[in-house]
Amino acid sequence: MGLGEACSIGAALSWAGGVIVYKRLGETLPPLTLNLVKNLLVLAMVAPTVPLVHGLAWPALSTYAIGLAIVSGILGIAVADTLYFKALNTLGAGRMGVVGNFYSPFVILLSFMLLGERLNALQMLGFVLVSGGVLIVSSHDPQRKLPREVLRRGALFGVAAVFLMASAIVMIKRVLEGAPLFWIVLLRLVGGVVGMLAIFALRREAPALGSRAKAKLNWPLLVLAAFLGQYVSMVLWMAGYKYTEASVAAVLNETASVFIVLLAALFLHEGLDARRIAGVTCTLSGVACMLFA
Repeated sequence: MGLGEACSIGAALSWAGGVIVYKRLGETLPPLTLNLVKNLLVLAMVAPTVPLVHGLAWPALSTYAIGLAIVSGILGIAVADTLYFKALNTLGAGRMGVVGNFYSPFVILLSFMLLGERLNALQMLGFVLVSGGVLIVSSHDPQRKLPREVLRRGALFGVAAVFLMASAIVMIKRVLEGAPLFWIVLLRLVGGVVGMLAIFALRREAPALGSRAKAKLNWPLLVLAAFLGQYVSMVLWMAGYKYTEASVAAVLNETASVFIVLLAALFLHEGLDARRIAGVTCTLSGVACMLFA
């Protein structure tokens, strides 16, 4: 297992821990407000990390690289994350897990078209096994039935979010390979925050905080979600793309759905039935294929 593969799996694990917290926060905060607040918190965490890791000197980045990182943040954070939270609130975690299955095919397709990446036969088998396992553990959804129009709208938001996430990371893959990691993370966050503020300005509304919020904001929970599900996850996620092929990192990122099932069984005492065990086994077999290819 290389550094990139380890980071990609670590990103999936940390994101799995954060998703449950975000779902609870999404019950009291609108998607755009939740996205803005958590990214401001993450920005406050990343900003002091940059000089600690890379020093105080400005990095040797071209204007093109800086601009691309900012645009990647606007698309992948301001727009995609907001759509993701909206879809999560509409569909629920189970259905959104199924929609999230589009992520690695999108990355593989875009990497094939734009980066010239190719998966070998064993990696393709790993992709099929991982996707199949994720689909198995996510397909059964005990939630209430939703009207067809609501499902269609939620699915549209989800697919759009996943496509923009895939596009945003593939577009900076080459820049990321030769740039200081935390500087690119910081520039993407700046782009994301600026993009969200622009969306609020265009909609002529203010974030739903304080008296505008549905309920009192749980700051400890929000900080935990921002640290685990965004700060740690984002750094590991981007490190995965920096140190291995985008297609491989994307497939390994898909294991987040399986980690959610395992963490729920471990900490929430949710049962592991035959279907979930089969899905976990299938996914882990696919991960093995990706790691030993």
